[in-house]
Parts: sequence; C-alpha cells; structure tokens
Amino acid sequence: MKFNKFAYLSLLFLPFTLLSQTKATINIQNNLDLNRDEAVVAIKWESILSRFPQIDTTDFVVINSATKKQIPYQLEHKGLPAIQNLLVQVNIKAKTSVQLFIQKGKPSAFQTKTYGRYVPERFEDFAWENDKIAFRAYGKALEKQKDNAYGIDVWVKRTDRMVINERYKRNEYHTDHGDGMDYYKVGFTMGAGDMAPYVNDNIVYLGNYHHWKVLDNGPLRSTFRLEYDDADAAGIKVSHTKIISLDAGSQLNRIENVYSFSDSKALPVAVGIAKRPEQGAMLLNEQQGIIGYWEPTVAEDGTTGVGSILNIPVKNISVGKDQILAITEVKNNEPIVYYTGAAWDRAGKITNTAQWFDYLNRFSQELKSPLVVSIK
Repeated sequence: MKFNKFAYLSLLFLPFTLLSQTKATINIQNNLDLNRDEAVVAIKWESILSRFPQIDTTDFVVINSATKKQIPYQLEHKGLPAIQNLLVQVNIKAKTSVQLFIQKGKPSAFQTKTYGRYVPERFEDFAWENDKIAFRAYGKALEKQKDNAYGIDVWVKRTDRMVINERYKRNEYHTDHGDGMDYYKVGFTMGAGDMAPYVNDNIVYLGNYHHWKVLDNGPLRSTFRLEYDDADAAGIKVSHTKIISLDAGSQLNRIENVYSFSDSKALPVAVGIAKRPEQGAMLLNEQQGIIGYWEPTVAEDGTTGVGSILNIPVKNISVGKDQILAITEVKNNEPIVYYTGAAWDRAGKITNTAQWFDYLNRFSQELKSPLVVSIK
C-alpha cells in the first residue's frame, strides 16, 4: 500500500519486531448476556497499522482462529481517500469473545450484503438495501409530481440478494415477484422513522433531498450523505444534512443528522413513524427512547414492523391520528444520531409483535454495551 512521507518516517522508528511482524491478532469481546449474531464491527485502521505496518491492502485475509476460515471484511473510507476502519462481520455468543488473525493471503470473494445508489430514472430516488430489508428516500424531482411524499420508504424483502436494480428495471416494484415488494405507504408523513423540526407542536417538513454522495458501498456497510435545501421552519431558517449507514444483517439504519439554523435556542425535532387507521401494536418507551409499531396486516401483502431508537433523551412520545412521534431537540451544527428501520413477517425471521419489539429492545441494549475490540 502507499504511505505518505510522514507515515514512512514513523515506520523508521518502529521496533524491528513490529516491522517484521506478519500478522495482527484481534480480540472482540461480548460483555452482554445476549448472543451477537451477524454483528458488523469497526476496527480502527491506524490500530492495525501499528501492529502490522507492512500489511498489503490487496493481499490479506481475516481468519477466525477457532474455525480457521476466512470471514468477510470491508475497508471503510467514510468518503475519505485514506482507509478509516476495517469492518468485519462476526457471531459472538453471550459473555464470550472471538479471536481473529489478520495475515497475508488471497481474500475470498465476499457476498455483497449492502448496496445503495442514486436513481435518476425514478424522480431522483435514493434507494439502499442490505440482506434483510430495503429503503428509499425521495428526491427533489418528486416534489413536482402529484404523488409526492416526504419520509423514509420501506421495500420489504425475503431474499438476501440485492434486488433494488432488478425492481427499478422492471418498473413494477409494487408486485411481489418472489423476493418482496414496495407496499409500505408514506405519503405526507415521516414514514419509517424520518426526522423533522417540530415547532409549535407541529411537524415542519423541509422538503426532499437535493444532493447526494456515496461514502462507502458494501459489501458489509453502505453509507451515503443526503443534503437538503434551506427551508423555513415556522420562522426559523433551517438547512440540514444526513448521513445514513446500513450494515449487513441489521434491520435498522444509523442516521446522523446535522441541522444548521438561525435561532440561538435548541431546535425541537421529532422522529416519526406513519400510523395506520386500522389497529396496530405500539411500543412506547420514553425512558429508553424506543418507539415501535407492528402494523395492521395487509391481507395480500403481510405485516411490516417499524421502529426507531434514540440514544439521546426523549422529551415525550406522542401518538396522533397519522403518526407516532418521539420528540427531542438538537443544537445548532451538532450531530444527532438515532437508529430506525423495519422488518417484514414474510421474510421469516421476525414474524410477530413480540419478536419485533424484542428485536428493538435488544438493539437498544447492544448500543449501550458495544463489543470491545483489542489488538495485538
């Protein structure tokens, strides 16, 4: 790999034992009483270089020490030229650890488990997916159409293949061709967990995204940035960007919003889930910042679960006619991070209310007790 001159000079001062080292050992510890299945773990690339400075980014493998088999990995850039993290996907039983070896070798071809792209052929959608579920955000061009919508849309799946391109090519994504479809209704709501200013007890929709940039695109994590035009939020001038990441194996996205606004006070915002007229089941946990919804079943299409987790204090949760809202506030130019996503019963993994709400509660616990990484 290429080193800049500063990195090269730093190599000169490393101990000879490190310069001659041909592998690094990673230990990943799970301190929870819960199994961590299909977990994507980020290991700082600088830490790997400190133990294995001569690593060749085109010629290394990651080996599970117990099974002696390769595991999938990804070099994460976060939109920057230099590598930021090594991403690996592992299964770790409760209160145990796994050991990985990073060493010279020819990597296997890994299955693509996440993917996202700008869709100019359909009014500037941005669509993304993993091996469990798919989503889309609406672009500026849709605002000129009679079927304009605002929030996050869900495309349900029952395959681990990437299907976005196939569905757009068919131009028939409202029909299930054996791998799922789009039957989720967004309209003028926040859909599956979008965020918007909440001023004077009203949601202020700021319009659809205008600019985009892909930061990473699989195989284990896809990340992209959406930028929105300046808008007026009840007299407050607001602009915002969001960075969305979706990991392989996860039902939920990580969303990082940054709001810039003219007011010196904190800006009230709400994360919202579309609510149907028919009876559905709700999880409302203000203390833990969790809202969950198991939608009423659509006879021919199945049942969708939607949920959001805020890892910041929630002021209150409001249930209205059309939406479930978790209300909090943001500071000017300071990132706010939350998680949101969905599941479909016909995918066969999460098939009822109890399983969906259990998934959200477990996810919240995992956020509070992340896997612990050490390297030697």
